[in-house]
Amino acid sequence: MRDIPAVLITGASTGIGATYAERFARRGHTLVLVARDAARMEALADRLRQETGVTIDILPADLTQAADLAKVEARLQEDSRIGILVNNAGTAIGGSFVDQSVEDMTRLVALNATALLRLSRAIAPRLAAAGEGAIVNIGSVVGVAPEFGMTVYGATKAFVQFLSQGLAQELGPKGVYVQAVLPATTRTEIWDHVGADVNTLSNVMEVGDLVDAALVGFDRREPVTIPPLHDAGQWDAFDGARKAMLGNIVNALPAERYRTPA
Repeated sequence: MRDIPAVLITGASTGIGATYAERFARRGHTLVLVARDAARMEALADRLRQETGVTIDILPADLTQAADLAKVEARLQEDSRIGILVNNAGTAIGGSFVDQSVEDMTRLVALNATALLRLSRAIAPRLAAAGEGAIVNIGSVVGVAPEFGMTVYGATKAFVQFLSQGLAQELGPKGVYVQAVLPATTRTEIWDHVGADVNTLSNVMEVGDLVDAALVGFDRREPVTIPPLHDAGQWDAFDGARKAMLGNIVNALPAERYRTPA
């Protein structure tokens, strides 16, 4: 893209999404902000317009609602100025798997996984045809840690990570960069959704630190960025162990250990 691409950010009214909006605005990018809370987005947009002079559009949408999701998909498909998508919208629910309602779990999957999938699909063909652009998907370290106990939330974030890595394989050769960002505990309003007081938690990252670190990974074109992980070699070892299995998991016969009755 010869011009600085516009950036569409979901979940842009607060927290991580609002901070991405501020950082990209200060880089000179036109913005399209998507969230349910139009008033908060407009307040953010007014401030950033005054401080940076960039053009900012507001697109109120509840991404769990079919009509609203289709509206954002259409914007991604039709607005050729948009060259970067930040899939940040997401939520969490409190309680254990057996205590959570099916309705709450379904809404969680709809926002964290289905909406992210559909918005990625809406922009990907256009970016691939242009041979450039980027998709940033906000996952979570919970997606690699079932031990943390947030089962359905973690499952959606594992989906985000796998989708991102798969898209990187498909779209990378076509010039499209795909980044999965995996935060840990971060000071955002998501903790209100699960009934937790973030001030009682330990090792809480400030949202500005998270986004700044994620943007360092973005600029380096990292496929997976884990801002709280100090030892990058641990991720390399984790991912390397997975890759080492690839040649051994496609076989015509069961492994020997499964051919002997217990």
